[in-house]
Amino acid sequence: FVRVEGDSMIDAGIHPDDILVVDRSVQAEHGDIVIAGIHGELTVKELQLRPCVKLIPRNQAYEPIHIPEGAELEIFGVVTNVVRNMRRKS
Repeated sequence: FVRVEGDSMIDAGIHPDDILVVDRSVQAEHGDIVIAGIHGELTVKELQLRPCVKLIPRNQAYEPIHIPEGAELEIFGVVTNVVRNMRRKS
């Protein structure tokens, strides 16, 4: 499980404080929403493999993260479900 910080994936229905269910046994494919390690930090993004590797935010306020050929990109798992607390914060 991973708790979301930030709003880079709100257009995919993933909001701050949501809890993501992540399957580490699934091979990530083009278009999957993944937990990726880049530059020593974890991020939740859509994985684009074609025509080049990018991590795509689902909020137009953010830019895609281009992964240069030969650069190390670690995929920690594929997001399979989102859990959201529906109670309002007081």
